[in-house]
Amino acid sequence: MSYVLGLKCRECGREYPKDVLFVCEYCFGSLEVNYDYKAIKKNLTKETLLGRPKNMWRYKELLPIDKDPAVGLDSGYTPLIKANNLARVLGVRELYLKDDSVNHPTLSFKDRVVSVAISKAREFGFDTVACASTGNLANSVSAQAASCGLKAYIFIPADLETGKVVASQIYNPNLIGIEGNYDEVNRLCSEIASRYRWAFVNINIRPFYAEGSKSMGYEIAEQLDWKLPKHIVVPSAGGSLITKLWKSFKELKELGFLEKADTKVYCAQGQGCAPIVTAIKEKSEVIRPVKPKTIAKSLAIGNPADGYYAVDTVRKSGGFAEEASDEEIVEAIKLLAKTEGIFTETAGGVTLAAAKKLIEQGIIPKDESIVICITGNGLKTLEVVTKSLPRLVKIKPNLASFEEHIKNGAHQKISENKVIEYYI
Repeated sequence: MSYVLGLKCRECGREYPKDVLFVCEYCFGSLEVNYDYKAIKKNLTKETLLGRPKNMWRYKELLPIDKDPAVGLDSGYTPLIKANNLARVLGVRELYLKDDSVNHPTLSFKDRVVSVAISKAREFGFDTVACASTGNLANSVSAQAASCGLKAYIFIPADLETGKVVASQIYNPNLIGIEGNYDEVNRLCSEIASRYRWAFVNINIRPFYAEGSKSMGYEIAEQLDWKLPKHIVVPSAGGSLITKLWKSFKELKELGFLEKADTKVYCAQGQGCAPIVTAIKEKSEVIRPVKPKTIAKSLAIGNPADGYYAVDTVRKSGGFAEEASDEEIVEAIKLLAKTEGIFTETAGGVTLAAAKKLIEQGIIPKDESIVICITGNGLKTLEVVTKSLPRLVKIKPNLASFEEHIKNGAHQKISENKVIEYYI
């Protein structure tokens, strides 16, 4: 059973049927899914959740599909990790990591939105799905289209990280590298979407696709025993994840799952592609497009589709924003790995680096609960950290060689702030 009433313009409020639409024909505002919350409240309770599988579909009443999901049956319900080691380094009392770097099937939070989008595409009768992507979305669409027998056309910037290219190619989609940045790829895809009857997950069925991000917010609340953190730091590319996390918190409050929804939301972007952060810091209503120049390619969207709404969300929540340089991103990736054993891609490095700066600046208090969203796996972006790691120590395959290695001090000495390597 679906609880979707239809689509609604985020600007003028005009309502539309549940169809392949994404722009208001009157004011050109973006559309989002509108639900019957009164009916949902009667059927979705904490008790009904108890016997459900631990995946994102346990919150099916709040997701916009009419039938059973076609894909992503194991997506979601990723760990919320109490990060005590990292908390000590940052000097904070209560820190959690929402770890979507282990999400199924392609190790990023995009598996959530793609599960919804492809399930909806099947309901609409499409036989081909497509996307414009900075990498993680390409991986997920390729994998999940393959799993349910749909054809896939994947458009990416031609200079993406090798790991993300291979992690799409392996599923045998029609993978096309465009000689340009993501914004140029997206413009081309908008033209293609108007000509071919394909389900472009982040264009013509974007209202349904975007709703999948809400499942991360539901999980955080449930994993904290139906309480929200005081602060949450979120990476931003197009800006959708921030807006949908905020929407999920408000929905849970409306349904009676939460006593209050007063989490402050913080936006994290890479220096060199931070149009949302810039607007927040400058208190501007205008998102000025930029030409991306950052190692965080998964966040390299210079003209974010939901930028205005992301800024509005941060402001309404009482949060703020921060950016991270390439060097800070790499150091944050290494810090997360050596404190919590989590290897994140560049987007996670951006989020941790931004959180660290916000804490040091006193913007995020050290004595209140904090969640940092880790949205992708480091195996996808090996290139960014390789040069900063110590070289491999090699010895002969015998005990004498090993003892000589130890004797000469060729082992790691860990100080408070850095790792020093000694070699033979």
